[in-house]
Formats: sequence, structure tokens, C-alpha cells
Amino acid sequence: MNAPSKATPAMHPEWSPTSRIVIESVYPEIDGGRYPVKRVVGEAFEVWADIFRDGHDVLGAAVRYRDKAAGWREAPMTFFDNDRWRGSFALDRIGPCYYTIEAWTDRYASWRHDVQKKRDAGQNVSLELIEGGGLVSEAVGVADAKVAGLLRDLLAELERQKSIEAKASLLLQDATAALIARSGLRGDLSRYPRELQVYVDRPAARCAAWYEMFPRSQGTQPGKSATFDDCIRRLPEVQAMGFDVLYFVPIHPIGKINRKGRNNAVTAKPGEPGSPYAIGSDEGGHIAVHSELGTLDDFRRLVAEAGKHGMELALDFAIQCAPDHPWVKQHPEWFVFRPDGTVKYAENPPKKYQDIVNVNFYGPHREALWNELRDVLLFWAQQGVKIFRVDNPHTKPVPFWEWVIREVQTRHPDAIFLSEAFTRPKMLKALAKAGFSQSYTYFTWRNFKQELVDYMTELTQTECREYLRPNFFANTPDILPPILQRGGRPAFQMRLVLAATLSSVYGIYNGFELCEGRALPNSEEYADSEKYEFKVWDWNREGHIKDYIGLVNKARRENPALHELTNLRFHPADSDSVLFYGKMTADRSNMVFVAVNLDPYEAHEATVVFPLHDMGVGDDDAFEVEDLLTGERHLWRGAQQRVRLDPQSNPAAIYRVMPFRHVEFREAR
Repeated sequence: MNAPSKATPAMHPEWSPTSRIVIESVYPEIDGGRYPVKRVVGEAFEVWADIFRDGHDVLGAAVRYRDKAAGWREAPMTFFDNDRWRGSFALDRIGPCYYTIEAWTDRYASWRHDVQKKRDAGQNVSLELIEGGGLVSEAVGVADAKVAGLLRDLLAELERQKSIEAKASLLLQDATAALIARSGLRGDLSRYPRELQVYVDRPAARCAAWYEMFPRSQGTQPGKSATFDDCIRRLPEVQAMGFDVLYFVPIHPIGKINRKGRNNAVTAKPGEPGSPYAIGSDEGGHIAVHSELGTLDDFRRLVAEAGKHGMELALDFAIQCAPDHPWVKQHPEWFVFRPDGTVKYAENPPKKYQDIVNVNFYGPHREALWNELRDVLLFWAQQGVKIFRVDNPHTKPVPFWEWVIREVQTRHPDAIFLSEAFTRPKMLKALAKAGFSQSYTYFTWRNFKQELVDYMTELTQTECREYLRPNFFANTPDILPPILQRGGRPAFQMRLVLAATLSSVYGIYNGFELCEGRALPNSEEYADSEKYEFKVWDWNREGHIKDYIGLVNKARRENPALHELTNLRFHPADSDSVLFYGKMTADRSNMVFVAVNLDPYEAHEATVVFPLHDMGVGDDDAFEVEDLLTGERHLWRGAQQRVRLDPQSNPAAIYRVMPFRHVEFREAR
């Protein structure tokens, strides 16, 4: 039988003091830290993690965080339950912020816990007190000068104490625990292996009301383009409806080759303006303005005037060119040419876009092209534009968006990007992860109760809430959904309330306020679309809902609960045609509940159920309700209330709820 080996066993390669503590299941963390989560400046950012180790020693943990303006700071994490910890810190600066987690064995807290139990059991703790004094001495060695001085004073006081009881009282007191914590004495210090990122936007990224317009159709002369001055004259009217963002479709020169005519006719007639999405001509490209609209100075004046009216200007960023865009001649390598030598125009079979050619994002020219597109965005940022709606981003490489958004936000951290990604769900989400501040969604086609509940639950209660902000456009120049084509004025009112209160950011395309619902046969395309012709609108024509829009936006503006997205909760209503939901601020100082009739043709009644417990209202307590659309007030008692919604008069109700407090008055003496 061989004698046992006496060789010294090697340390296991997986062992180190910093691996003793397990930190896992960190939340929020998107794709292993590959992408940032999104928040708004001023928010408290909450971080969760599972943290544990072998044995029974007490742990400590903290969230470590930094931004570009400051070094690492930390916020304490506290035990929640079942090894789950949480901590939070304030997001006080726009731009990227990085965070991770550190955990350690709290040797003093562990010692204190054990000694206290022994002391309570009447056991001799004299040796333990010597160990406690040793911990204080160790803390002196790691503390800063001020704390080290206080710890030395503590040791001197400990030396002066003669009785075990006095020494124990000194070492176990809360003040000593606080001082040791300040020292930074941390055993087995472990760090989560990844630095995660949260991008901190300004509030307009999460809460805003958008109004989309064609600048050339804001005038009064048929067959002639409006100007930026005409747009300025419309600002008070748009402001009165309560919008925050004025969004322009492309304002650049329009191509003359293969120009489209009225209702997307293949050939334009003389005088027809073409589609503004066919960008570029001999007059210029993506950094030029159409001469019929005005000059660049006129545009800058418009930006300033919009600001005076409480609105910010957003521009459409469409990466596509007319065949006569200057880039086609200057950089033919940026485009794809067919065997016959003609530049290849855009197609989505069977659709053809003869007036548009797409750039080729790949190839040896890629760096020059990407830089040029970045510089286009930076040019408009210099003109005062910090919000960009991006046309069809899902037809361009995701890595490009990740790069260009980062490039722009490095220089302009307050820049906001809206993704017009009407595409497959995974691509839509990938673009949001890549950096888009907001995203178009499928809300436009969600009409019935259960599909609205399911979709909003996905957007507000699953992981995508951490990186995808839905911008609910009720209509667009390309999409006139069937419910607006057939439902008349009640459908426009109902869809407006849904868009404006389900999401915290929403938009409409001009004409919505006029209940414009004329479509080409068997399509979602507007009849006589202003994409292909000049329009002169009668903004006061009979049946408009401008005042109704103003009331909805006023409710949004005055109620902080509606400024948030993830606080949305659905509540019971015993009719498939009535949707009932609410939003509350965390402190319940503002509570708003919304009931919407989803049927634009018939009145419906429903018993709706208010969540009294969540509202802080007792079962028998009264609460005051104000309908912000009609001004009606009620004093209700009990969770179940009966409502009737008539599409011809009140297709929706927006209730602001306040607990009704009984006040006892006494006669003055």
C-alpha cells in the first residue's frame, strides 16, 4: 500500500476571497449589460440583486455608480428577503451613468451580533471583547484621517474602561457601529464583474405630446407652398391645443427625377411638389432647406418662436435620396447601380418607390458614409434641433444606430431619437436597445379590450419597460387605421384619450383634430394625401375636436401621474366595450383613472371597480371624483361605481380622484 502523499495541496484555481460572496440576478440588466437601461433625470434609480455567501456572517452591500462628471460614489443596499437586496440613488445628470454592485462580509456586524447573543445568554465575553478591540484597530488602518482619529479616541476610551460590562457597552453601542461603517472596513470585498449602464434622458424623452405637420401645407393659397412664416403663424393654435413638440416631415429640396404626383401617381404633373421623402436635388441635400419654405435663417427664427410658445421642434431624419441628390454624383460608391448603369431605386414588392434611392451601408466606403450621416444630425443640432424622428430605421443596420446615436449624444446628451419602427417585434426592441429614446409601436392597430390590456401589460410590466418607451401616434401620414376611417368623430376622441393616457408620450398627425378620415379604397393611405400635393386646410371646419384635444393635454400637463408609463394598472369593468385603468404617483398625491368606450357607435354602461386599498381609501370611505373632460364632480363611496359612456357626447372620462377627508368644525369661543 502506497504511503499518502505529503505534498502541500494547491489552492483551487476558482478560490479567492473576492469570490466567496455570490452576486447574481442583478436587475435591471439588459442582455448581460450589453445595452443600457433608460431613465429620466431626477428619478431615483433602483437596483436589485441576489447577494449571499456561505455561513451565517452578516453581509453589507452597496450600489457603486459614476457619471462623466464625477468619480465613483455609492449608495447602500438593504436586505429585502430571501437573499434579495435593493438600493437606489438619484440620477442628477443627463447622459450615461455607470453602475455596479459591491458586497462584503461585515466583520464588525457579525461580531456584534454574536457577542450580543452570548451576552444576553449570560456567557463570558471577555475574549470576544479583545477581538472587538482588534477590529477597531484594523478599522483605523483603512479609515480616512478624520474617522481614524475618532477610532483612536474610541480605543483610548476602551483602554480606560476597567469592567467587562463597560467595555462591552462601548463596543456594542450604535455610535460605534456607525463609526466602523464609515471606516470602510470590509472583509471578502467582492464586486459584480460587469459595469452596467443607465442612460439618463431629459424629461421630454418620457413625457411629451407631439404634433406632426407638413410645413408646406400650413398656408392659405391653393397650389402654393406655405413658408416657415406660415408655420410661425400657426404656433399659437398648436400651443392652445397643448402640444410640447412640433414635428416637421423633411424640409429639404425635393428631387425632380421620377417625382411622384397626386395620390402617388408615377408621373407628376407640372406644378406638383412631389414627396418630401424624396430628398435632394440640384438645390442641395440633407443639410439644405427647400427654397419655397424659406432660408436657414428663417428656420432658425421658427425654432426660436416655437420655444417662445413652449414647444420644441423635431425634424424627420430620413436616410434616403432622390436620384438627383448631390451625393449620387459626388459619391456614387454610396449607392447600388443596376447592370444597365442606372441607380437602383427603393422597392418593397409589390410597392415601388421610383423617386427614392437608398444608400449602401456596407463596403469600403462605410466610414465616410456613416460620418456624413452623423454630421447631418450634428448640423441640425447646431440649428437648435435636439429631437429627431427617424424614418424606417429597421431598414438600416442596427450597429449604425448604436454608433450614430452614441456619437450625437456624446456631444449633445439631451438629444432625443424617435424610432419609426413599424416592423417585427424583435427588431423594434433591438432598435430601442441600441439607443432610440422612444419607439413607435403597434398601438395604432390595437382596438379591442383584451388586446390593449395584453399589449400594455407587455410594455409596462415586462423587461422591455427598462429600455423601450412607446410613443403612441394615433395616426401618421402613412397610416389612417380603419377605426378612424369608419368611426367618425367619436373614434378620434376615443383613440386620442387612449393614446394620451395609456402612454406618457404620444402624438397626432395634423388633420386628426379635423377628424380627417378619407382613405383610398382598401388601404390605410389618406385620399389626396399631402405627401404628394400642397394642402390648404380649414383648421376651424365643422366637427373639429381642437377644444377636446386641449382638455386632454391639459389633464396630462396638470397631473404628474400621467407623466409616467410603468405606473399603469388595469382594473375591472364588466363590459367588453369599456376599458378602465389608472395611474398614481408613488405617494398617491395624484391619482387618475380613465374609462373609455371602445365602441364608436353605441353607448355602453359598465360597473368599474376602483382599487380602494391601493388608493389608501377605506371600504366605507368617500372619495371625490372630478371628470377632467366635462368638469362634473361626484362624491362616491365604495369600490364599485356605474358609468355610462355615450360616443356622441362623452366617449371617455378622465377622473381625478381625491380622498374625501371629514373635517370636524368647532364653534369658536
